[in-house]
Amino acid sequence: MDELVMSGWSVASPFGLGAGPFAAGIGTGRQPSPVTDGGPFDRAYVIPGFDIPPKLGGKSTRGMDRATGIAVTGVGMLLEEYGGGPADHPERVGLVLGTGSGSVQSIVDFTRDSMVGERPYDVDPARFPNTVMNRAAGQSAIWYGLKGPNATVAGGAVTGLLALNYASRLLRRGRCETILCGAVEEFSEHRGWLAWHSGQRSEPLGEGCAIFLLESRENAVRSGRTPLATVLGSRFAAFGHQEEAGRRLSECVTGLLTRCDLDPADVRMVATSETTGTLGEQESAGVTDAIGGAAVRLRCREALGDTAAASAAFQLAATLAAGRDEPAGSLALVTSVDCGGVVGCTALRLEPCP
Repeated sequence: MDELVMSGWSVASPFGLGAGPFAAGIGTGRQPSPVTDGGPFDRAYVIPGFDIPPKLGGKSTRGMDRATGIAVTGVGMLLEEYGGGPADHPERVGLVLGTGSGSVQSIVDFTRDSMVGERPYDVDPARFPNTVMNRAAGQSAIWYGLKGPNATVAGGAVTGLLALNYASRLLRRGRCETILCGAVEEFSEHRGWLAWHSGQRSEPLGEGCAIFLLESRENAVRSGRTPLATVLGSRFAAFGHQEEAGRRLSECVTGLLTRCDLDPADVRMVATSETTGTLGEQESAGVTDAIGGAAVRLRCREALGDTAAASAAFQLAATLAAGRDEPAGSLALVTSVDCGGVVGCTALRLEPCP
């Protein structure tokens, strides 16, 4: 197959709805306004003013959880701006969406209802779909009539890169002509308490989604869309102890660059996951060991908080936003490290700014 390119993107973030507010916020290094009702946290970063019925309409949104609402909104923004071709041939359009546990709020609420009700089955059946991990991906496809492959990927902080890699495989195997991929995460008080009790107390939580339009270069040009970045490849590895993460990431990056016949010195920017503590130190050391310290480091976690499953997707979005000011053909790298024992990296070649 021809080269795979990203030819569109949309973002719903604490900076607001749309790629424009996200790019402006990340580019200036400012932080969005936090909310103060973050459960155990003193603040949290949420999509400002986001409410499902006003955004998507009251029809068919009864019982829709926040994660699904965010995903449906993100997919809709992408199709509205770039989807002239995909909307005309829905059977050729796939969707790969990354998530953490789906909607933690919905899972906890549904489980609680089954325990406090007079009988275990005295629950609202309309809420059950929200407890399933693939709810957001399935509902997004149904909402816009997308009939191609539909998949949900969950892999912690690395989820966005895993979703992009899975989408690339579907395209290369001819399962569809165009595919939307990305990741979503919601903020809720229940998610806050889960993070708190797991020991994550050093930074606020965030939410949002980033969705990308992935297709072959030939298909993008034929459809009148301008490629924004070429996806050169991805690579992943596992580690058993946190002290091994840096070495495993370095091996991942070196292996990927070697496979793609790329010179590490040519990497102009790196978007890291900025994990705190030992993992953060390991990630930084692994990147430096593989490509040196000359590349510009892109940072979005300190502005958005811990967006969990959506974090790597936001890193990809930050790379596209920063790429507008880079020379055509610049090489960018996105790396991620998850406390569950997975590291990953993706290489992109930035295209001329449209």
